[in-house]
Amino acid sequence: MGRRKTSAADAVVQLVAKLPWWGALALGFAGWLVFYQLAAIRPVTGVVQGKVSIPVFSIMIPALGLVLQYAFPALCAVAALISWINRRKRTDLVKAVTHSPAADALNGMSWQEFEMLVGEAFRMQGYTVSESGGAGPDGGVDLVLRKGTETFLVQCKQWKAFKVSVDVVRDLYGVMAVRGAAGGFVVTSGSFTADAKEFASGLNVKLVEGSHLLGLIQRAKVSLAAGKDASHAVSRPPVATARAEPKLATPQCPICDGAMVRRTARQGASAGSDFWGCSGFPKCRGTRKA
Repeated sequence: MGRRKTSAADAVVQLVAKLPWWGALALGFAGWLVFYQLAAIRPVTGVVQGKVSIPVFSIMIPALGLVLQYAFPALCAVAALISWINRRKRTDLVKAVTHSPAADALNGMSWQEFEMLVGEAFRMQGYTVSESGGAGPDGGVDLVLRKGTETFLVQCKQWKAFKVSVDVVRDLYGVMAVRGAAGGFVVTSGSFTADAKEFASGLNVKLVEGSHLLGLIQRAKVSLAAGKDASHAVSRPPVATARAEPKLATPQCPICDGAMVRRTARQGASAGSDFWGCSGFPKCRGTRKA
């Protein structure tokens, strides 16, 4: 089956959709500013042999800016929506497989969802992920990972009934050599043949089976959660605690050595002031200054 031709608008949407949704919207706004300025350019007039002429390019540029100042932001808005939807799908996929008790959950999804899940697993490990879809003369590479200055290639195989053969691993290793990749991963929901494992041993190609993929995602989630909690703990302002009022020691009555009670004078020259009075009042009238 021939591949469907991709229009320029589709190509722009697919490219911009690789950005975060907010990045796509920011790009659309920046594009609007640029094309708005182009649309405001006035045609340049000139005189040739006594006739007034207007160069074609001076007409085309404002016309192109007039169209693109609306078309480009609209395409970016569509790309932002696609990016947001894909992000939600990846998040839901991670939740679904991490709550499943077995690796069988990987077999219940489509190959597109499987690639999306694998990409999210590597994102959680700190890689920048580009999804290529395994199309074109790239040896079936589905994901391109970048961390720092290093590039890694990933091939995904959601095979339920067959083991991944050595040919798949060998092909990826050849593409890695051509593209100068620092390493590669072959990820499957199933398992690998003994020949594939033997070929990959000692090379910078890692084989990831379904159970290992689930463990990778779960460890990444725990690591991210721990890092988030630690960052909150560092940035969280100290909670103000109520300062307890110092408890005043209860003096003893100077007359009967009994406990005293804090009271307020109601009459006399000391009216309104506090003092200690004997708890045995009126039998004992001992007092102390507060």
